[in-house]
Amino acid sequence: MNYELVVDSRGSSVWLALLKDGKLIELHEEQSKTDYAVGDIYHGKVRKVVPSLNACFVDVGYEKDAFLHYLDLGPQFNSLNKFTKDTLQGKQNVADLLYFKPEQDIEKDGKITDIVSSSQHILVQIAKEPISSKGPRLSAEVTLAGRFIVLVPFSDKISISQKIKDQAEKDRLREILQSIKPKNFGVIIRTVAQNKKVEQLDQDLKNLMDKWKKMHDNLKNSAPPRRVLGEINKASSILRDLLNGDFTKIHVNDEALLEQMKTYVASIAPDKEKILKLYNGNLDIFERFGINKQIKMLFGKKVPLPSGGYLIVEHTEAMHVVDVNSGNRKDANGQESNALATNLEAAEELSRVLQLRDMGGIVAVDFIDMHEKENNKALFEKMKEFMKSDRAKHNILPPSRFGVMEITRQRVRPETDIKTAEKCPACNGTGEVTASILFAEEIENNLAYLIGDKGLSDVSIWVHPYLESHFKKGLISRQLKWFLKYKKWIRVHGVTDYHFLEYSFKNKNKEEIVL
Repeated sequence: MNYELVVDSRGSSVWLALLKDGKLIELHEEQSKTDYAVGDIYHGKVRKVVPSLNACFVDVGYEKDAFLHYLDLGPQFNSLNKFTKDTLQGKQNVADLLYFKPEQDIEKDGKITDIVSSSQHILVQIAKEPISSKGPRLSAEVTLAGRFIVLVPFSDKISISQKIKDQAEKDRLREILQSIKPKNFGVIIRTVAQNKKVEQLDQDLKNLMDKWKKMHDNLKNSAPPRRVLGEINKASSILRDLLNGDFTKIHVNDEALLEQMKTYVASIAPDKEKILKLYNGNLDIFERFGINKQIKMLFGKKVPLPSGGYLIVEHTEAMHVVDVNSGNRKDANGQESNALATNLEAAEELSRVLQLRDMGGIVAVDFIDMHEKENNKALFEKMKEFMKSDRAKHNILPPSRFGVMEITRQRVRPETDIKTAEKCPACNGTGEVTASILFAEEIENNLAYLIGDKGLSDVSIWVHPYLESHFKKGLISRQLKWFLKYKKWIRVHGVTDYHFLEYSFKNKNKEEIVL
């Protein structure tokens, strides 16, 4: 499996597309103003404590107060609160916690009124970005994420990723971190730390300690609301979390941004610096790598499947609803086999769509009904397998007796919503149609169905003259490719009476073929 990162700098924003074997799996937009990003640490002020919610609202500078629940305070909140208070009063002059005396952990089922008071100064971290009409969601369990480890202040615990299965490797990593971590700092060892050398782990730890010191320096004499430590930019965070031996290329169309990324990659993986390339082609970078087409295919209400089926994705205030349709797909082994094949294909594509759009909350998927329990179990197991690569926390329930599968997925950022409709040239923009880039694909899918599945030998296509020229243009035109594929010459006729997105198939007697 090969990963490619395509970075498109567009003035005030940067778009990042992550490709896995050429398929788009993640798409992010980073605005020049990056306040309130997940991971940012703020010096805030408690505005209101709400006992009925066991939570409080904190002013971090956003137009709406941020939300902090008691369960998000973290066990070491008293220690963090003492550190914050002493730093603001000039009693904690160093970031080092060597001589810091930790406070007693707070109770798991306590009351926020016993811990937090109105107007209190507090150090918090953004857990969820502002979504819709809601302000940011906060956590007072401050952590700093690095390439191989996550630094947890005011704790001495060493935790290891459950994805590392080798017990000997777990013991080795625990022993290394125990010997190099500072006092009163705990660590979470990430999966990518597996088989890494002591020098690499030690350097990562030093980088995180430098971040902690920077945060401490910014906290001194600060007045709330103020951001005291910002998360790294999106491109760097993707590289930090995903950069491994599977990464083959990183394409960037901005020289200044390329140099920034080279500097970062050199600090975390010097051997990977050579995979960064400056793109200066004539085509738009997203067009060159086929990303625009994939965006229009995957962000619309109707998401096509390779076999001719499709997904219908509806977004309501409370949840997402997905309907699976088989389209023109046929299977010689019967309806049950056809349903299973379509459902498995839909499950794989849905797992990509969820991650790509960053869809969160409850997702109800209406798969095609299957009557055999073994098939429903196979679908459930495959869905879990397809979702394994998703970094967001999620939970999947088996299909109900009505064929509906329920999925919950963590929402930490606003859902990526891209309009895929285009202005209609027939009405000068007064109406909208689905993306025309997909229209030729729809015609080709139907053509394959008529010739391949139905076995028709004499088929012609009747389209608008613009599409006729599209199918016939070039030395190796699409029409020629059809001839090589089907061993039949498919005639294409331009009809000026047809509107831009109208087409039909006809037989040798010029009678319309009903799909």
